[in-house]
Amino acid sequence: MRFPNQRLAQLFDLLQKETLPQDELARRFDVSTRTVRTDITALNELLADHGARFVLSRGEGYQLKVEDAARYSQLLHQSPSHLRVPRTSAARVHYLLTRFLTSAFSLRLEDLADEWFVSRATLQSDMAEVREWLNRYQLTIETKPRYGMKLFGSEVAIRTCLTDLLYQVAQEDSDDPLLTLEALNSGMLETLQPLLHPCFTRFAIRLTDDSEFYLRLYCAVAVRRISEGYPLSDFIADDVDEDVRSAARHIINLMRPITGKAISPSEESYLRVNIAARRIEEIAPSAISPDDGDSLVDYILSYVNTHYNFNLQNDPQLRADLLTHIKTMITRVRYQINIPNPLLGNIKQHYPLAYDVTLAAVSSWGKYTPYVISENEIGFLVLHIGVGLERHYNVGYQRHPQILLVCDTGNSTVRMIQALLMRKYPQIVVSNIVSLREYEQLESIDEDFVISTARLSEKDKPVVLMSPFPTDYQLEQIGKLVLVDRTRPYMLEKFFDASHFCIIDGPMAQSDLFRTLCNRLEQEGVVDDAFYPSVEEREAIVSTMLGEGIALPHSLGLLAKKTVVYTVLAPQGIAWGDETAYVIFLLAISKTEYEEAMAIYDLFVTFMRERAMTRLRDSQDFESFKAVAMDCLSRL
Repeated sequence: MRFPNQRLAQLFDLLQKETLPQDELARRFDVSTRTVRTDITALNELLADHGARFVLSRGEGYQLKVEDAARYSQLLHQSPSHLRVPRTSAARVHYLLTRFLTSAFSLRLEDLADEWFVSRATLQSDMAEVREWLNRYQLTIETKPRYGMKLFGSEVAIRTCLTDLLYQVAQEDSDDPLLTLEALNSGMLETLQPLLHPCFTRFAIRLTDDSEFYLRLYCAVAVRRISEGYPLSDFIADDVDEDVRSAARHIINLMRPITGKAISPSEESYLRVNIAARRIEEIAPSAISPDDGDSLVDYILSYVNTHYNFNLQNDPQLRADLLTHIKTMITRVRYQINIPNPLLGNIKQHYPLAYDVTLAAVSSWGKYTPYVISENEIGFLVLHIGVGLERHYNVGYQRHPQILLVCDTGNSTVRMIQALLMRKYPQIVVSNIVSLREYEQLESIDEDFVISTARLSEKDKPVVLMSPFPTDYQLEQIGKLVLVDRTRPYMLEKFFDASHFCIIDGPMAQSDLFRTLCNRLEQEGVVDDAFYPSVEEREAIVSTMLGEGIALPHSLGLLAKKTVVYTVLAPQGIAWGDETAYVIFLLAISKTEYEEAMAIYDLFVTFMRERAMTRLRDSQDFESFKAVAMDCLSRL
């Protein structure tokens, strides 16, 4: 069965796996629901002779109904190739990478374009991402006229790249044809599973499920490469524990009959390093003594204390966790083994404070060591530092509701009401208690709202009437005001203002933007001349792009004399590494306000969650920007 267009093929594949409603299909394919209905009709016409059709179930969506199982099964067995044709740009990139990493011959895009029913120009466009991916592993593609393109690089790099790729594919779809048909020998992952797990158990090597699966993928890749005549050579690694050495030797002995070839000592050495880099250490902290590990833990904790005022140096649990992790991490960075961190994007977006603190510390330490620690590794360290911060500091700063209590019925009644409120809503702060007469004399109310035992006129804040023995309704009304989020609006009011807001209509380079804003802050006395170089240094380490076109440039450490957020809207966009920033928040945070100001990060996470970049970018002035920001916060 041949599909007249790619969308029909994608739709067919998708609806075989799950039942989906019209609206969801329209959203996924970026078409109207009418187009979805037209496509379903076209599919049903194609399937008419094959004993199946798609039907719409009310309340559920379209699902496959097989009316003649024999004919439908025959269709699937006759044309399995449709499952191996990539339908999206991301899938084509994965398939192209697999072809280059596994092919012994040169590849021509014209041949692949014919095989996958796309144009050569489409594949040429996908090749930019393919080359970028390969560059991370120092792999290159060379093109020869009339012959095509061929991959060049070390065998270690080829295997690592292919294993990382397959690991990422497996996270998205464990039944992807790349895993079962294209990249690995058929059934190899299933063959290796009962061999590897007992081996790790026998030699007391603890691994996470993800790490064990990654090692199984690597062994499957190694089996294919060795059997096709691409062995490893000249790789030596002796600094591993005896149990790791024994496990690697045992696995190599199991792989020999599978490959049908001799396996070199270099293969065993590289497998040892991969196991050592992924095992979970169970050694007592006192027994871990690699100099690099100790020095790195000491340096990180000292840096965090000196530059961010967070003293985590006396936390034995954090120190033990970091040391245990860093011992295996150093093995990985020494041999340039990269462990994918599927949570990295979430960590950067949702834990920006812990990420910045850890990144600054590790980057500073990197100046004194030959090791290069990747973003993935930093992400794992962030989780440890983040837990330590939560254990010792109020990093999730919250502004508790401040209330004014108005009561004219005597001191004992006041105490009873106060105790009842604190028991029911422990987060409230009774900032002041006044009589009815004193309340009437007040010109304005500083607190968030007023609780009164008598009826009184509202000034500029809400008033809730409460009797000494309150009803459920009265407590419910108080609760509605207590549970309102006041932290983010308070941050917006305190740290954002019109004098630190600008719109840049024309083109501007990132460095020029930094210099302009930093000079303004320096003239105001908010920062000194060390701030601008520090902002540039922080940006050079890893991009401060949070995502969705929102960037958060800042210095390494808390260098400001007072906390200010400089808001910049750039409708035309400013190049930010490989991305483009449209809404930029330059953070200048002081040591005196650091703990409270850390809640600023929650604002930016909220803007991301609400997908508010476009609305913020299109604001005409500070007031309209603030209105959009408040609208985002009000929906939480």
